[in-house]
Amino acid sequence: MKLPQILPSLEGSLFTILLVTGLSTPGQAEITSLDTGNIEDILNNAGVALVNFYADWCRFSQMLHPIFEEASNIVREEFPDVTQVVFARVDCDQHSDIAQRYRISKYPTLKLFRNGMMMKREYRGQRSVTAIADFIRQQKIDPIKEILSLEELNTVDRSKRNVIGYFEQKDSDNYHTFEKVANILRDDCVFLAAFGDVSQTERFSGDNVIYKPVGDTVPDMVYLGSLTNFDLTYAWAQDKCVPLVREITFENGEELTEEGIPFLILFHVQEDTESLEKFQHEVARQLISEKGSINFLHADCDKFRHPLLHIQKTPADCPVIAIDSFRHMYVFPEFRDIEVPGKLRQFVLDLHSGKLHREFHHGPDPTDSTPGQEDVAEMASNPPESSFQKLAPSETRYTLLRDRDEL
Repeated sequence: MKLPQILPSLEGSLFTILLVTGLSTPGQAEITSLDTGNIEDILNNAGVALVNFYADWCRFSQMLHPIFEEASNIVREEFPDVTQVVFARVDCDQHSDIAQRYRISKYPTLKLFRNGMMMKREYRGQRSVTAIADFIRQQKIDPIKEILSLEELNTVDRSKRNVIGYFEQKDSDNYHTFEKVANILRDDCVFLAAFGDVSQTERFSGDNVIYKPVGDTVPDMVYLGSLTNFDLTYAWAQDKCVPLVREITFENGEELTEEGIPFLILFHVQEDTESLEKFQHEVARQLISEKGSINFLHADCDKFRHPLLHIQKTPADCPVIAIDSFRHMYVFPEFRDIEVPGKLRQFVLDLHSGKLHREFHHGPDPTDSTPGQEDVAEMASNPPESSFQKLAPSETRYTLLRDRDEL
């Protein structure tokens, strides 16, 4: 009489094992396990690689395994050349050094690599076979639009950043470098190319690449380095395609938060381009040395009403500048003071030194003789907490590293 009770239990356990290990599709999945001995060679020789950073004890990792393997099977049928697309995985418990190198803070994390270079935008779509396969198909679409006549350049969208290459022929080292750069920066710039007779008038001193910035009146910029040098070409294009001041949206908020460095944000009405231009100019003038230690962002006041309310502001108060340290939010006193030499820089330096945090909790430093200290001290007792920290990864899709001990 006990047998019927045992069999369902065994069936359930067997199903769980098959699900976790991916044995539900035996012999088909082509997932490459990466370790310190093979990771460089495999990623460097893959046009596109999607890597699953997982931990066996993580239930979300277990749920993803069979989905990831089935997506790999589908993609392999469409792209049989193993150098075109690679599906790989890293056991982060066994290879913690690799996990640390790629700043893995949650499981499972799906990172995209191109020719060995990790893309800053990881996969954040649905955890389904169809969605993952579609994502890889999109990555295989050629990001470069061929120009068939120079007249087409008159209709280039100047609301976007455009990089245009003029080449004698497509099968050349120069163009292959351009292709590689375009694949990496495809989400940040529009890439166009002209060849042969079409491009001849623009190749006055050989193959040529120019950058057309946003705006009809902004002059073009010419790349003066060697096109056979990938590192130089990529560095130049990245500097043009990835602005110093980026826009934060609900779509990229998680990605920016995961970079782990504080935000300096301009909240402005979308139509107020003048304030944005002033902010961009002053960030470039005063804070270029702080790039890498703080993210310079701008946000639509209407879309981000909640963070404004958090610091007792409304869209009617915009433009407003604030820092979100992921602990508290601090407000720059007056937007008009942005042009006072060194004032915006000092605001950021006061964050790094701890002065903003200290004064929020204890009032102005005794050495400061600023008016209204009583008001500031009153405000100091209730410092606004971070608002953008809430854009961090969802705990319903990932196991965050800080939660491991609670499992």
